[in-house]
Amino acid sequence: MLKYIGKRLLEVIPTTFGIILLTFVLFNVVGGSPAQVILGKNATAESIAAFNHKYGYDLPLPKQFVKFCTDLAKGDFGVSTEADEPVLDVLKRGVGPSLSLTVPILAGGTVVGLMLAMLCAAGRGGKLDRAVLIGSTVLMSVNYVVWVLAGQFILAFKMGLFPVWGYESAFYLVLPVIIGIISSLGVDVRFFRTAILDEIYKPYVRTARMKGLSEARVLFVHVLRNSLIPIVTYISLAIPYLFTGSLMLESFFGIPGLGNVSINAIHSSDMAVVRAVVVLGALLYQGVNLVTDLLYAWLDPRVRLG
Repeated sequence: MLKYIGKRLLEVIPTTFGIILLTFVLFNVVGGSPAQVILGKNATAESIAAFNHKYGYDLPLPKQFVKFCTDLAKGDFGVSTEADEPVLDVLKRGVGPSLSLTVPILAGGTVVGLMLAMLCAAGRGGKLDRAVLIGSTVLMSVNYVVWVLAGQFILAFKMGLFPVWGYESAFYLVLPVIIGIISSLGVDVRFFRTAILDEIYKPYVRTARMKGLSEARVLFVHVLRNSLIPIVTYISLAIPYLFTGSLMLESFFGIPGLGNVSINAIHSSDMAVVRAVVVLGALLYQGVNLVTDLLYAWLDPRVRLG
């Protein structure tokens, strides 16, 4: 186990270097001069020179890259050109609101999706199974923006059940959380149902039934645990986005999370913030992949890490 973890951590080094290099090229070379983008076409040569000197863009590209890597190793993501403060401070303010929105969506969507998928598996081929499948297809067919606009207009504006905009208390998160769960429920239910049905017809399930185990015990103790590997993989893909936030929901509901910060940074050409979000998202993705692989061995004793 420790040998496998060490090997995977060593693999993170070249992957991370490649991500940092690609990020630097995209935002410092391909993207053109940040000064001209931010200051505009009518900016004077003096103002452009002052901007480049302040943020280090007047250095040769190799020196900029070395400085970029050195700063990252120190945990320094640079200075936000929009807020004129360290990027890390900007990101710290957005992490809390993002997690308060995305964690309930992931947890609630997973629990509800698994419950519906288990009901479908228990009554496979029956009326409930067909009804849930039809409902999940309808949910998948409706665009995400439609759910947001419909929820804001009907539930918030017309009925006055929820606030339309802001982040003053936990109640302001209820509507976006509900919309986030509903919009992803169709895909979740169909995936979970498929994973469970892949296990339900295997020989060990027939053996468990022949031993006299109840259908509920077969489903919840044996089938569910063995179907968790594809389910854990599916859920793990969403975990990095818990920290980087929901771009759509945060923008529509005025939640000051990292998603909203990223959108504002793109609109204001604050490349330091956008670059930091990209690098952090990539690092989180690698970390989650490692944890997911370790979970495989814990969930299924047949899995051997090597």
